[in-house]
Amino acid sequence: MKRLQGGLGRRALGRGLAATAAGAMAACACGRAQAQPASPHSGGPAAAGDPPSARSRALGAGAALLQSKAPLNAMDLYLNGFHFYADDMGRQVEAHHFCTHLTEDFHQCTIFDSNEANARLIGIEYIISERLFLTLPEDEKRLWHSHHYETTSGELVMPGIPEAVETVAMRQLAGTYGKTWHTWQVDRGDTLPLGIPQLMMGFTADGQLEQRLADERDRRLGTSIAESRKARADIPVPQPAPGANSWQSGQSPQLTLQTVPLRNRRPGGTP
Repeated sequence: MKRLQGGLGRRALGRGLAATAAGAMAACACGRAQAQPASPHSGGPAAAGDPPSARSRALGAGAALLQSKAPLNAMDLYLNGFHFYADDMGRQVEAHHFCTHLTEDFHQCTIFDSNEANARLIGIEYIISERLFLTLPEDEKRLWHSHHYETTSGELVMPGIPEAVETVAMRQLAGTYGKTWHTWQVDRGDTLPLGIPQLMMGFTADGQLEQRLADERDRRLGTSIAESRKARADIPVPQPAPGANSWQSGQSPQLTLQTVPLRNRRPGGTP
């Protein structure tokens, strides 16, 4: 978690968070306990295949010493929250986000099913400011969800980060919008990333997230939705911009697979 906290000081979700983080880190011995590593909890089996061999482990160790991982090292912001499939609110998934702040208006995140070293990569999320969201075409806006409820309700958390720092971060994230695709449907027990990416959405009101998922996450990570909500009580709840959270209309976009003609074919392809 030291790497995570150091990264916050560098990017800091904007200039305000950097200053708050420095003071809170020094003074907050009363902050939350460090989060404990999670166990796989998707409800399904682990990834298909045999465990890595000695040769594979040796290759990985060598690569770790010799190769740069700059894009991964930049993903120093850890957020934990929940998504649901855009066309089925009954399918709810815990999502461990590891993000980098590319610009003041744009984050990009990888999503895993746990925070352990053997976690499965299950999706991605792009996060933009409302300023950028308002510039999107109307059809594009339908793919994005607001973060106004996730942040202010205490549902979205930053495990291991002092409450004061977390609250500043949530204040800045409250007015943002996310576009999320999951590529591995771990909730149905898939041992491989089967099928096509699925558009995901975020919750917007109390009673939508299954309580058992919230309770199990809080127990495992040492977080508390109730305590986080209380700490964020003075964060104004933004009104989502028109076009976001399209699922609320009762109709939602989702990908389907179709066969299309190949264009610009090159010589040598199989007939």
